[in-house]
Amino acid sequence: VLNGAGEITGRSQIDEWGVLESPILITNTLSVGTVHRACIDWLVAHEPTLGQQDFAIPVVAETYDGFLNDIAGQHVTAAHTVAALDGAAAGPVAEGNVGGGTGMALFGFKGGIGTASRLVAIGGRGYTVGVLVQGNFGRRPHLLVDGVPVGREIADLLPDPAREAPAPTAEKEGSIIVVIATDAPLSDRQLARLCRRGMLGIGRTGGIAGHTSGDLLIAFSNAPDVRVPRRPPSDAAGQPEPLLTTPRLHDALIDPLFTAVIDATTEAILNAIVAAEPLTGRDGHTLHALPHDRLRAIMRRHGRLTG
Repeated sequence: VLNGAGEITGRSQIDEWGVLESPILITNTLSVGTVHRACIDWLVAHEPTLGQQDFAIPVVAETYDGFLNDIAGQHVTAAHTVAALDGAAAGPVAEGNVGGGTGMALFGFKGGIGTASRLVAIGGRGYTVGVLVQGNFGRRPHLLVDGVPVGREIADLLPDPAREAPAPTAEKEGSIIVVIATDAPLSDRQLARLCRRGMLGIGRTGGIAGHTSGDLLIAFSNAPDVRVPRRPPSDAAGQPEPLLTTPRLHDALIDPLFTAVIDATTEAILNAIVAAEPLTGRDGHTLHALPHDRLRAIMRRHGRLTG
């Protein structure tokens, strides 16, 4: 799903073929080229046939962090990209001011990286839906937490109006990247349906997909049985087997995955803003963190917290 400003490289191939052939990398707007090139070098080092027998187009997504970051200075390097790829591992994911999210804003507060997941049972089988976001969008008055208008109740702690305004202001909506992963056996068409439901999760936090907003969503399944080989397998006689038989979930049973995506996207955005810490960047520009004590007080007052 592409809306307004924003970019995901390699998206045309994904939409046309329905396959994902590279890592998904997330950076700032002006570092896409550096990260893209570094990913190619990394892929070639791990698969020497690339460029000779095969090709791969790296998937690199971006949001703009020019309020805090000297973005034109090109401070993201190939070494950072390779370190991120080599360091990828299972386990808890760091949130807030990390990676590509370091310079990002959410609803006029400090934003960044957030994650969440849900477990879903369908037909006696269990599946996982995980969401990672790089949040850099939202106007302060629109911020909602469980339906509570938190942004209207915390109207201070805004960026210094005497300074250049960050992307998420009254005039600009900003952007978000949403990566949805699941082990449910889904087709590329069904994964696109998950992306569309991810937009509902963004809306629950107060996002409006404004004119300047880049709402970038991508979904993939790592279920082994739905992986598609680039070349057709051979039959017993050595001839190409023309038909693929891959299982997929029946559409009539997909609603629990829709709910999981919506809930996890909403929570991932809120986790990003809650985990983020205040940061002062270029030229003294500062983004404040969402104050946890005030958030708790507001949620209690609206009946969302007890004790």
